[in-house]
Amino acid sequence: MAHSEEAILVLPISIASRVDVGRLLREVEALDSFLTQAAIRQSGENTKIPRTSRLLDDIIQTNKINPLIEVDRKRLLSFLMVVRKQAPLLHMSFSADPSPLFTQRLITWLRHEIHPLVLLQVGLQPNIGAGCVMRTTNKYFDFSLRNHFKSKREVLVAKIHGGMAP
Repeated sequence: MAHSEEAILVLPISIASRVDVGRLLREVEALDSFLTQAAIRQSGENTKIPRTSRLLDDIIQTNKINPLIEVDRKRLLSFLMVVRKQAPLLHMSFSADPSPLFTQRLITWLRHEIHPLVLLQVGLQPNIGAGCVMRTTNKYFDFSLRNHFKSKREVLVAKIHGGMAP
């Protein structure tokens, strides 16, 4: 099956952050370099293809790419470069490290509802209590328990002192 240059590639859920994209880009470049050098060598030489990471295996399987075909590798490289430069990036901070299952479900939702190439950078802010703080390049959203308590400070103080809330 021949792949067209215009075919759109899909970013698997396992590739969630800009760091993942960077690692994948370096790995595909190294694989491309290795296979290009192997093609130049004598055909009688026995060359062993380097092992690939789980991330590379995921993107190859998801997009039905044959890494032995130069056109497919170049297409994957250009796709990853576009993702690294242009994909929307969300920074989300939680009070504790989110579980891999939660992160996977969050990425699935974000890619379905926000943008198919969105990348997520997870951070920790133990002082937010619960909830999260999210920021993009030009927006900031505080969905934390700390922020909610700040906005209801007068009610809390009144309840603590036994008075009625205004």
